[in-house]
Amino acid sequence: MTTLKPKKKQIKKQSLEYYLSLHYPVTIYPDADGGYVAEIKDLPGCLTQGETLEETMANINEARELWLETVYENGDIIPLPATDDTYSGKLLLRMPKTLHHRLAEAAKTEGVSLNQYIIFLLSNS
Repeated sequence: MTTLKPKKKQIKKQSLEYYLSLHYPVTIYPDADGGYVAEIKDLPGCLTQGETLEETMANINEARELWLETVYENGDIIPLPATDDTYSGKLLLRMPKTLHHRLAEAAKTEGVSLNQYIIFLLSNS
């Protein structure tokens, strides 16, 4: 018995300049020892740190360029930046009936839909 392997989708490789021109989201957070850490989650392992926000941003831009150049030269696949298009805004939840009842009653008391009430609760957490 043979198993058919799905064909990998062929992606046309772009120029290095194309990848360098893309805008990858950067996540910055304070470091416990002082300064800041920056990371580009779309580029695995692409992170850096700096004492100031300005230094951290300069460092992450340099790290991004070096990451892209290295991966490009190795012939590996470069991921494209994530976009909000990957999220539909829809979420299906399963919950106990008692919780569903409690939330529905609270939403009714507030005069809003159950969805609006849950969004309110989540956005205030």
